[in-house]
Amino acid sequence: MLLPKIDPDKPVLIAGPTASGKSALAMEIARQQGGVIVNADASQIYDCWRVITARPDLEDEQDLPHYLYGHQPYDAQYSAGHWLREIQALLAGPDRLIIVGGTGLYFSTLTEGLADIPATPAALRSEGDSLSLEQLLSALDPTTSARIDQQNRARVQRAWEVLQATGRSLADWQDDTPAPVLPLTQCSALIMHSPKDWLEPRIRRRFDLMLDHGALDEIEAMRDRYDPTLPSCKAIGVPELMGYVTGQLDLETAREQAAIATRRYAKRQRSWFRSRMKGWTEIESAYIAG
Repeated sequence: MLLPKIDPDKPVLIAGPTASGKSALAMEIARQQGGVIVNADASQIYDCWRVITARPDLEDEQDLPHYLYGHQPYDAQYSAGHWLREIQALLAGPDRLIIVGGTGLYFSTLTEGLADIPATPAALRSEGDSLSLEQLLSALDPTTSARIDQQNRARVQRAWEVLQATGRSLADWQDDTPAPVLPLTQCSALIMHSPKDWLEPRIRRRFDLMLDHGALDEIEAMRDRYDPTLPSCKAIGVPELMGYVTGQLDLETAREQAAIATRRYAKRQRSWFRSRMKGWTEIESAYIAG
């Protein structure tokens, strides 16, 4: 694999939609130029999912250093702020970081800064859990609504919680954001360009490979702890395959629903990247992943 021209002394950021080949690129950079690989995917932080979230396998982790993968229990309360604090600690260490993932919010907190918003009280979060997406959206101010993905319930509820807990809108807090931990000028920021007609067949193939390599075993192991309100249990493919193992769906229906959910997620990712990552260097996924 020929690498793009990147400074071997700077941290590297690699963003891209699911199944776009970004992990393969990260590992090749680490092999050729050195560095440790750091997770920037909100679903891959949990210890209960390896196969179903496409975390690096054990052989990859043994071959190259990987950080922030599978390091949180399934019921952990973990936010972009938690992730940013862990990244700051790694940046202060001796290793060059290659930060890779598909969670755009993580990258924006790193390169644009993160507002110091107080934590949400548990009772308020429970109240938000009981409201519909429409109810949450109706309480938000127009500026905040325009800035967030209105189809992403977690993001909408977070904005609602901030407003209820602090009396200030999320947009207001964001406008008071301090300087970023890692400005784009101090790193190599790469984004995978993954056209829909190239990506969608890969999504289906990868899901079938997950089934072949133990995704249903992971689902069965979590069956008694499954809680659809937990972020870990909202990972793409988890609700659908949990429906299969509990007898609510046949396997083909679960497979199709998971493929649809993954395509929709990839579409949201691409929209985020286009709107928020205009200063990043574009890399063709087909060139990297074949």
